[in-house]
This record gives sequence, C-alpha cells and structure tokens, in this order.
Amino acid sequence: MDAGNFPMKELLEISGFTSPHPERILGPRIVKGELHILFYSPISKSAWVEAGGRKYESEFLGKGIYRCKIPLNLKDNYKICFTDESRAISAMHDPYMFAPQIGQSEIADFRQGTLYRSYEIFGAHMIRYPQCTGIRFVVWAPNALAVSVIGNFNHWIPGFHPMINVNDSGIWELFIPDIQDETYKFAIRTGDGTIIEKTDPYAFYAELRPGTASRSFQSKHEWHDKEWVEKRSFMEHQKNNMSIYEMHPGSWMRGDGGAFLNYRDMAEPLCSYVKDMGFTHVEFLPVMEHPLDESWGYQVVNYFAPTSRFGNPDDFRYLVDCLHIAGIGVILDWVPAHFPQDQYGLSLFDGTPLFEYGDPRKGLHPDWGTKIFDYSKGEVISFLISNCIYWLEQFHADGIRIDAVSSMLYLDYSRGPGNWVPNVNGGRENLEAIDFFKRLNDTVHKRFPGAMMIAEESTAWPGVTADIPAGGLGFDYKWNMGWMHDTLEFFSSDPIYRKDNMNRIIFSLSYAFSERFILPFSHDEVVHGKGSLLGKMPGDIESRNSNLRLLISYMFSFPGKKLLFMGAELGMMPEWDFKSSLIKMAEIPHETPLQSLINSLNSLYSTLHLGETDFTQKAFQWIDFSDTTNTVISFIRRNNEAETMLVFIFNFVPVPRTGYRIGIPEKGRYRSIFNSDSQTFGGKGYQERHVVVSGETEMHGFPWSLVLDLPPLSCLIYMKEKEEMK
Repeated sequence: MDAGNFPMKELLEISGFTSPHPERILGPRIVKGELHILFYSPISKSAWVEAGGRKYESEFLGKGIYRCKIPLNLKDNYKICFTDESRAISAMHDPYMFAPQIGQSEIADFRQGTLYRSYEIFGAHMIRYPQCTGIRFVVWAPNALAVSVIGNFNHWIPGFHPMINVNDSGIWELFIPDIQDETYKFAIRTGDGTIIEKTDPYAFYAELRPGTASRSFQSKHEWHDKEWVEKRSFMEHQKNNMSIYEMHPGSWMRGDGGAFLNYRDMAEPLCSYVKDMGFTHVEFLPVMEHPLDESWGYQVVNYFAPTSRFGNPDDFRYLVDCLHIAGIGVILDWVPAHFPQDQYGLSLFDGTPLFEYGDPRKGLHPDWGTKIFDYSKGEVISFLISNCIYWLEQFHADGIRIDAVSSMLYLDYSRGPGNWVPNVNGGRENLEAIDFFKRLNDTVHKRFPGAMMIAEESTAWPGVTADIPAGGLGFDYKWNMGWMHDTLEFFSSDPIYRKDNMNRIIFSLSYAFSERFILPFSHDEVVHGKGSLLGKMPGDIESRNSNLRLLISYMFSFPGKKLLFMGAELGMMPEWDFKSSLIKMAEIPHETPLQSLINSLNSLYSTLHLGETDFTQKAFQWIDFSDTTNTVISFIRRNNEAETMLVFIFNFVPVPRTGYRIGIPEKGRYRSIFNSDSQTFGGKGYQERHVVVSGETEMHGFPWSLVLDLPPLSCLIYMKEKEEMK
C-alpha cells in the first residue's frame, strides 16, 4: 500500500474496521495548496471525485482506500463516486467533511443522568447543511473498538462508514449525506474483535417483525389537541373521575382475515366505543416495539418506536389525537424494569453489560429471563427518563403506567438466599432504582403539569404516592393489587362460604386511603388459565352474570379510580386470547346488558362527582360490615361539597333480603338510583323499594334507619333527596 504521508497503522485500522477515529484519516485535508481527499470504498471497481462539474480521478492505495486531489476552492461541495460489480454508479457527499455536533456539555449531562431529551441527539436525525441533506447518527457504545452505520446505502457492509468516537467519550457520531428514509443498524466491533449488529436504542421506527433493523422517520403529523393539552395542565386529575379502559391494540379489533388494524383504522371505532361506554381514559398495553406477539409488548427492544405492527409513528400520533379530540385521555404502559436478551437489542450492546447490571444476581431477572437496567449509570438514567419524556412530549400521552415496579424496588425480588446482592447498607432495597423513580417523577411533574405517573406496585412499600420531600416515591397513583386479589378471591368462592370470608372485602378499607389507588381488573387476571372475569364467577350462567354485575358494581362503588380490561364489558366466558379479535369491525356491540350496566355506573360516577372524594377518607363512612349472617355490607359516600349522600348496599348471596334495616346518619327521603339486578342490565328485576323514608328506629349506631328489600346478588345505591326550600 502506498500510504503517502499517512501512517500505515491507521490506514489498516480503516480497512480492518478497528479505528475509533476515522476522521483522522478519512475526509478532506489541505496539502500544499491542494485539497487531498481520502475515502474508503471497499466494494469499488473504480472511484473518483466529482466537483465543480468535473471528474477527478482517484489514486487507489489498496484495501479499498482511495486518495483524490482537487482544487482547494472546491472543498465545500464535492461528491465521492464509485462503481461496483454491477457497474452501478454511486455518488455521495463526503461524510467526513462534516464535524461531529455533540458538545462536551451534552456528553457531561448524558453521563450524569440529566440529559432528559437525549432523543434529540441520539438516534437518527435528518440534518440539512448548505451542501446537502442527510442523517446524523449518534450511539453510545463506550467499550466498542469501532462502530459503523450499515444500511442499503452501503450494502450493509460493516466498517464501510466508520463512526467517530467523539472526544473518546464512548459516544459515536457520523453524518451520512444524501440519504433520507433509511433502514439501518449499527455494526459494532467488540473488545474481543467480534462484529455484532445492533438495532438503534433510540430508533423512532422499526422494521416489521421478523425484521430487526431500525428505520429513520421524520414526523409530519399536525396536532389538533391543543385545547385538550392546555386544559390538562390546569386539571386536578386526582379529584376527577377516572375510569380506564385497558386494551391490547393487537386483539381489540382486527381486519379482514385476522390482519392487524392500522392505528388510523382503529381510531374512529375505538373513540366511539370508549366514549359510548363512558370511560374517561384508554390505557394501551405497551406499544413500544417488541419482537414477540406473545409478550403483549412487555419485552421491549425499541423503546422509542411505536410498534410497526399497526403502522408508523405518525399513525399512532393520529390515534392519540383522535382520542383527545373525543375527550378521552391516553395512558401508556411502560417497561423500564427489564428488557429481553435478543441479540440485536440492548443486551450486551457493545459486547459488554452496558444497559444492564453486569452481575447476574442484579442484572438477570429470574422470572422472565430478561436483563435488568443498571440504574447506577447516568447514561441509563438519561436514556430511561428521556424515553418517558419522549412519549409525553412527542405523542401527547396523558399518563405513564410503570410495569413491575416491585421488581425494581427489591434486590431480592424472586431471588433466594445467596442469589442477590445487598445494597451498601446491607439491605434489600435497590437504592439506585428508588433514586431513579424520584428523579423521574419529579422531572415529569415539573415539565408536564397534569401528566400522571402510575405504579404497578404489588407490595406494601410505604409512600409510593407520597410526595418526594416527605420521603415518598412521588407517583400519582398506585394499582391496588391487594384489593384486586382479595376481591376476586371473595367473588370466586361459592356464596355459601362468603360469610366466612367477609374479611377479604372489609380489610381493603383499612388501607384504602393510605395511597392514591387505582382499582384494577387488568389483563393479568384473565390469562394463563385464570379464566375471564365471568369465568371466575361461581354457579350456572345466570348466577355468574349476577355475580359479575355485582363485582363490577362493587368496584365502581369502592373509593379509588377504576380500571377494566377489554372484554369484561362483554361478559366474555373464554379468557383473553391475544391472537384473536375481541370485537369484529362490522359488528361493534353497544347495547348488551353488561355494557348498559357499565355505562350506567360510569355515568353515576361522573355526574355525582364521586371522583372528587376517591382519596378523601372523611367522605367515606361505614354503615355496617359485621353482618356475616346475611352476608351484607353497607356504607356511605359523599362528594367533595357533601351535597350528595349516597348509600351503598351489597347483598353477596343469591337470597333476597326483605325488610332489611340499615342505619343512616340523616333523616329524609332516599331514592333508588341504581340496582345491579335491573332487567336493563340482564337481572331479574327484583322489585326493591324505589323510594324509602327514614324511620326513627336506631340502627348501627345511627339515630335513623331505612328498611329495604335487597335483591339476590345485588348492589343497590340510594341517594338522599334534597329537601325543598320552604
């Protein structure tokens, strides 16, 4: 090789794809009043440079490396050209005439875990220079020997376009001119010399499975939800009604032949359906790109890319926009707890444990066989917090529900003795994850007023929804898993045994106001042989339906926000099957008895403003929880101004209770406003007393009482009528 003035070692590093600093060799240089251009084109049969309307022949130095000399005045606009075996001509501006753009302050912030919009720098971004337009690629791979971008534009050849290790920071950058819509990956030369190919951790779009490459994407969506977003900023959502319809977009509705619907095709029927049902929010199971349908989205590979199963990122923006215009909030499931070990993903990204903890006792999840993020690294914190902000900012999400929080909080989660690493204090708490949650929630609340942060936390960890200065984690809401398990176990039992299990219903009230809870009947409870909600209920089909109506009525009556997984409103007997369609596009059901029940409960919840006092203990008052003989409980709820007093009575057995007396704190007339046994809801229509007047018989420690007729397996709601002004 005639290397001229260039060191042989560095030239060989270029051809051997081992150079961390290709900019020191490749690109333009001024030599004795001329511009010398060194470029690498390993598949060329011939190569030259075009500039100023002229063709300048190149000198072949060997190993795919060429040198060309052109006049100095042409240094700002020239193209490297070559022919390959097919004799096709390729022409591109020189990537190495453009210096890296990432600055030292951004590198420092990324390392410290404070670069909260790192997605604006990392990944693939369209850049316009005076000479040309192209894509700037940036990736973090600190332990790599060399990194290159590969795609159709360079025949997927590792090392064809080696990236620059900016200031030896481990952050690699390169601008590729004259490309726009590209499918690409990063080729990484690891410390042991192996070449691995990885998807972009910051990719905004991804190939449709089984493809695994990243895709560049420039959003063109114009938002129409400005009024919604501005209103949300001033909304006290904790005092609002929140009734969430949890759904899996891949199985809610499908097209002809079972094909997935595009996000856009999903928009109109979903908006109409959810609005008609009276839900206030839709919660999507993770829409971030994932390799296996079977994971339902919970094993994420591309955290910044909405799954291409249902369209491109703007298609998803359109869906969110439509929901907001319809007055429906959007909550996204998010998984910062773990990620899968797919070779093209985050696992061992640069050949070493990078995004994950290195010690398998911390970095490998024993339940799911997945990798656990290393919350001690500032770069990982920047990645995760940026990702959360990305969905709130770029997709206008109203809330983020964090999956598997408990697995992040405890170092010994699902680990036996000797299989976990204590923290610096010898305890089982993951102090790094705790700090991450606090920083995440504080950052989101400061930047996105009105946005909700929701924890799926299944233990008794104290202060999940407490303020951070008070020692809490700073979440807005926590899923009440204890309430869910106790309630489903109680309702799944034969009513003859319920009198002995009343504590399962009663105990939840002892901690109902200790956190701001969401009451979830979620997807996790209707899969893997657990049966649907209807399938869990005991007895024949008529009894099952009565119990299901009672179960859902109980949830809506209980203090806390509400969540139902799709299919519960249809009374599905089979459990959820992610491979099939819940609803057929041409046959969207709107008026089944169970749908009518849920619509009525949503309406009562809203019009009576019960959401105002979901977390106000003084607005809840027991009437009686000790009648195990009759298996009946009763309580009172009020709205914030105490203008409305509602009396809730639950008969948990299939036996009517006539002349049943309950105490009340206020005398007057009480009108029935809800009966889960109504024929409208599919019940028998047992005739309860529609209007009752208080008597002066003392009961349950109250000076007045009501005498009611309770239908079997029923929930009754009575509202005290306002006295007319005399």
